[in-house]
Amino acid sequence: MTLVWIFLGALLVNNFTLSYFLGLCPFFGVSGRLTVAFRLGLASIFVMVITSICAWLLNRFVLVYAPYLRLISFIVVIASTVQFVEMVVKKVSPGLFRALGIFLPLITTNCAILGLALFQTSREYNLIEGIVFALGGGGGFTLALVLMAGLREEAELSDIPSLVRGTAMNLLIAGILSMAFMGFAGLLSAS
Repeated sequence: MTLVWIFLGALLVNNFTLSYFLGLCPFFGVSGRLTVAFRLGLASIFVMVITSICAWLLNRFVLVYAPYLRLISFIVVIASTVQFVEMVVKKVSPGLFRALGIFLPLITTNCAILGLALFQTSREYNLIEGIVFALGGGGGFTLALVLMAGLREEAELSDIPSLVRGTAMNLLIAGILSMAFMGFAGLLSAS
């Protein structure tokens, strides 16, 4: 049951983007189209799972002897994983690669992924808990991207005053989504 709560906590209650406000650059930058947002979310889930596994391995076998290297080690792991994902996406789906543009390499600096490694470390999750946390965190990030993209696409089709269109509308949507996710705050304490 603990794994379910770790997953739900990362997915809904402590959503990296809508609760902790991590990963806002891709959240606002890539959430213009639903298909692109979903695919970036999937790439982020993959990077988060690999980062979680590597963070656990580093914490267990390397950083015990050199804890001062924790942050730089996590950054190197994230950057390497993103480079791998970028090469695979470029080879498998050139159209997606072009659609993601600069935002695919920006996963490297996505603070939600670094936050995952740091939160996992501070909470002392074992390997399985860390992977479940990564799946929940990545799923929550993808959920935030997809919700934002869907609402932005819907807003384009709506009759909205020009004063509110664009950045103002995106910030309003993000704020309302964030408040909606605050409603999940009591979910884990009820168990």
